[in-house]
Amino acid sequence: RCVSTIHAVVVGGLALYILWFDDLVNKDHIWGDPKLVKLNIAIASGYLINDLMLLIWHWKTLGDSFFLSHHLAALYAYQYVLGQGLLPYFANFRLIAELSTPFVNQRWFFEVLQFPRNARLVVLNGVAMTVSFFLVRIAVIPSYYLQMASTFGTAGFHRLGLGPQCAWIISSVVLDILNTIWMYKIARGCWKILFASQNYRKTKLS
Repeated sequence: RCVSTIHAVVVGGLALYILWFDDLVNKDHIWGDPKLVKLNIAIASGYLINDLMLLIWHWKTLGDSFFLSHHLAALYAYQYVLGQGLLPYFANFRLIAELSTPFVNQRWFFEVLQFPRNARLVVLNGVAMTVSFFLVRIAVIPSYYLQMASTFGTAGFHRLGLGPQCAWIISSVVLDILNTIWMYKIARGCWKILFASQNYRKTKLS
């Protein structure tokens, strides 16, 4: 979890930097200069491969079909970025999602340390996790697909070829389905924590 948090901060931070300041990537979403993006994708891919191996090796204790699908879908698309430098803007855009990961990991630390669910830090982290997950994984979905759709029929899109086109679209849909499922679960968990915390305070006051 510590490695995951460090990875998320580094990759997510670099993704924001590229999005804000890398004019070459932002100018041409399909064929922009991929140097920094490839570095970021290489870091993310290394982490995903390591995590995937641990997941498979310790499947009985860590096994999760959603995580397995997430890692495979991401690696399927990222190999085109690393190998051919394709779609740097969209690949980088997806890495912003990592900024919600530190709060997800912190929730795990609180559980291991047996913090009560109504503890102030647990509640605050739960709210931060829910809000950040929504902002970087769900709220950006319309913008992402609008920008994707704007490339359809262009010379740059046709130049990609069928393989990269399928990898881009299929992996994006799979990842966003998984994110939507996780968002639902996180929102339900957050609501339960807030409700339990409120009841605890009422009981304490009475």
